[in-house]
Amino acid sequence: MISCIVLAAGHSSRFGSPKALARIDDQQTVLEYLQKKLVQTHLDEVCVVLGAQHEQVKSFLLNHKKVKSVYNKDHNFGQTSSFKTGLQHINPQAEGVLLLPVDCPCVTVATIDKLIDAFQKDNVDILIPTYKNRKGHPPLFSARLKQNFLDLDHSMGINGIAHRKDVAVNLVPFEDEGVVQTFNTPEEFLALRELLA
Repeated sequence: MISCIVLAAGHSSRFGSPKALARIDDQQTVLEYLQKKLVQTHLDEVCVVLGAQHEQVKSFLLNHKKVKSVYNKDHNFGQTSSFKTGLQHINPQAEGVLLLPVDCPCVTVATIDKLIDAFQKDNVDILIPTYKNRKGHPPLFSARLKQNFLDLDHSMGINGIAHRKDVAVNLVPFEDEGVVQTFNTPEEFLALRELLA
């Protein structure tokens, strides 16, 4: 079983409003677009972590058996806090956890499925997709690391675990530029939206 944690809890201060609510087009928000993509993959569940403006963001959750949500009351502490909240609410049978920030909507279904396939073949702790030697999203973590992540202080970054000598990390190259495409400002989102249209 492979679970996905979607980080959609941030205030998005540089963006000016929650990124999850940014509109791809008249029909859908970034969060809706991302969920529609994720439920087409080999993922077994998608856990969306909510925080800032959670009631409004929650109204854009997909009504699908794979999708659920959890509210992170400590979302002001950042992504590590939200990831830990997600870890505590995914299926305990999950063997791997895909981590996808909501501002990475361009990654393809095929890329996610290839990552899952690679994870199930290789006995590694972390898989990180790359594009032209640039590390991107979404990383896929073995459930063996779950307690290591839960033990992290909110001020510590998630990436620190990947630099430990006892953690096996594989980089997986992709032709999908979506693994490195994110947005932090309205201008960056407008450029990204052109690619998604």
